[in-house]
Amino acid sequence: MPNHSIVPVHLAVKAFRDNGYKNAAYAIAELIDNSIQADATSVELLCGERVDMSGQRNRSRIHQIAVLDNGSGMNAEVLQMALQFGNGTHLEDYSGIGRFGLGLPSSSISQARRVEVWSWQDGHQNPIYTYIDIDEIEAGKLEDVPIPTNKPIPELWQEVGYNYGISGSLVVWSKLDRILWRTANTIIKNSESLIGRMYRYFLAEERVKIRLVTFDMDAIRKTEGKYARPNDPLYLLSNTSCPAPWDIIPMFTQADFQNTQFKIRFREEEHTVTVRFSYAKEEARKGSNAGREPHGRHANHNKGVSIVRAGRELDLDTSWSEDAEALRDRWWGAEISFPPELDELFGVTNNKQSARNFSELAKADPETLRELGQTWMATKDEMRQVEDPRLPLSELVNYIRTNISTIRRLLRTQGAITKNKRHSESAQSEEKGTEVVRDRIKEGYLGQSDEQEKQQSAEEREKEIASELVEHGTTQEQAQHLAAQTVSRGLKYTLTKSSLSSPAFFDVRSRGGAMIVSLNVDHPAYQHSLEILQQDLGDLDESKLKESIANARNGLELLLFAWARYEDEQPDGKRRLQAQEVRWDWGRMARDFLDEEE
Repeated sequence: MPNHSIVPVHLAVKAFRDNGYKNAAYAIAELIDNSIQADATSVELLCGERVDMSGQRNRSRIHQIAVLDNGSGMNAEVLQMALQFGNGTHLEDYSGIGRFGLGLPSSSISQARRVEVWSWQDGHQNPIYTYIDIDEIEAGKLEDVPIPTNKPIPELWQEVGYNYGISGSLVVWSKLDRILWRTANTIIKNSESLIGRMYRYFLAEERVKIRLVTFDMDAIRKTEGKYARPNDPLYLLSNTSCPAPWDIIPMFTQADFQNTQFKIRFREEEHTVTVRFSYAKEEARKGSNAGREPHGRHANHNKGVSIVRAGRELDLDTSWSEDAEALRDRWWGAEISFPPELDELFGVTNNKQSARNFSELAKADPETLRELGQTWMATKDEMRQVEDPRLPLSELVNYIRTNISTIRRLLRTQGAITKNKRHSESAQSEEKGTEVVRDRIKEGYLGQSDEQEKQQSAEEREKEIASELVEHGTTQEQAQHLAAQTVSRGLKYTLTKSSLSSPAFFDVRSRGGAMIVSLNVDHPAYQHSLEILQQDLGDLDESKLKESIANARNGLELLLFAWARYEDEQPDGKRRLQAQEVRWDWGRMARDFLDEEE
């Protein structure tokens, strides 16, 4: 008799195998979710290899994967339910990281053709057991999850597993036909970083320990393995997987002024969404190649906005990292955290790999939300009236986008100051400029800074200069050092970098008897000229060196062209004449400053 089921079992299972897990590590994470949901304090990922003798060379290949926990375990009814697709005991439970009822069977068959589960609530010597097997389903031999029976845990898994509690579960995958990583070490290597990042808060707070083990299934089975450490993309946690010295202490600073809790009303209830930001400490970026150092490479793998649900990361969304900012983007972190009650608003996928609605809005042009011919405020009012879910998400996206831009500017300033060798070198241009100023003073040309120099004590001058430098983004320590150097050596100039709010290429202020020249690191003139010349040219090969010099030359030429156009656009008469006179006066001044004979 033909089968007229709405969804034939063997076809449904085949479809579930293609459920979109990014890789084996994400599928394994589903099992860890179940363990944590069951209040496990210990989870073990056990990867067993066997020698493959089918080819020309004998090689060890992954053969079976198991996840062992000391959670609450399952009775027969719950165990049978746990292997059903779309069923489970947490379907309406918004209190933890589980809920969707697909994790165990869906993740398992995405990687393996057979999954077996042992579970116990009164010692691991008395477990119950059941399984699902793709081969048996496709052959029509298995349509229902077998009723759990008493079956001992195989001796192999008892040997390699460390923590068999009074209660717990063991999930074993075999017939691994969809795992791209061929060896146990590769699976552990690729899983360790992801697991450490997904469960960083559980690990940091010692709510759970996750042991990672590889072993030879046909040789000595006992092995120490290693424990996953938190992998924090915000780099605010201590004792993490980041390379030394930043494994012990946080590498980033929390941007307290930008952390915000949003109250979002969804389905007549109010929920809290938290947004946090961080950026690298200055000492983490010291040196010419901090990005190539182990900690810099580690940070490069953690670029993006971390999307966290119920303390467990869903995704590290890399679409926020711009090509133009790709290298610098490793030095900031951002996180948005929300409760499971907002799953539908954020568009959480049932495999818990992304928040689809949020990420799609992050990629979209904000203008696409605005009705044609309508102001943004009017559009927001309409969206609010119909409870359009895009409104709170778009506001979150805009807030994050704005603050990432702010942090990028901060990092450009920080990087420019960090790389400014004038803090320790002889500052030849400042000395040359000071000589010219002293000569002009003798000729009777006085400036505002000269009056300050006469009227203030050395201590007052240092304090005023340091205060101005701090205002422009220099650290307190650097500002005090630079101010002391300026006053003690009688320099009339201090050069610094800053993210200026004005469109000016640079800013000039007279403070403490010196002229503080602040280059605007956000201005294209800086990025296309001085920034290029201030990089460590000795690290560049000949072709890159020529390219950098050519780019700097083009940048300086374009500056001249910009001034020429400025004059050209002035109306005939007084304004055009004033522009020409400013150019002439500056030219005379520049001649004095650049004259080598002086």
